[in-house]
Amino acid sequence: MDARSGSRTPRNALVFSKTDMDGPFLTYNAELLAVVAPQLEAELRQQLAEKNFGEQVKGVLKRLLAGQRPGIREVARELRVSSRTLQRRLAQEGATFQQLMEDARRELARHYLQHSLLELNETAYLLGYEDANSFFRAFHSWEGTSPGQWRAVHAISA
Repeated sequence: MDARSGSRTPRNALVFSKTDMDGPFLTYNAELLAVVAPQLEAELRQQLAEKNFGEQVKGVLKRLLAGQRPGIREVARELRVSSRTLQRRLAQEGATFQQLMEDARRELARHYLQHSLLELNETAYLLGYEDANSFFRAFHSWEGTSPGQWRAVHAISA
């Protein structure tokens, strides 16, 4: 029985309050993880599948952009398609790999600058830029200001 509505539910569910989810994870339970993890993985795959292909590519790029610049082959491999299929599907959506790379970098740059205390050269490295000047030029073209000035205006205080 669903306690809130009084009706029967067709599935089992674990419900956690938001305050519980925001607290520290004090214990580790391998048995519970073994029960819950497959469902969480399935739901994550379903959410990813519901996104358009360009958003899927951008999500993979964000994950792979950690001190490197992933190429189309690496992203295609992650999505289990050929490089040509990846390009074709992006073209059908009116997008290009390079455009999505820039979008992913811009979104990550804004996130890093707003939510972390990373040095600007560390941010440039994490975004796959070979040097900080390349990052500064790209960021200025995106936002019309320098990364340092943008951070000063938009940073969320911890």
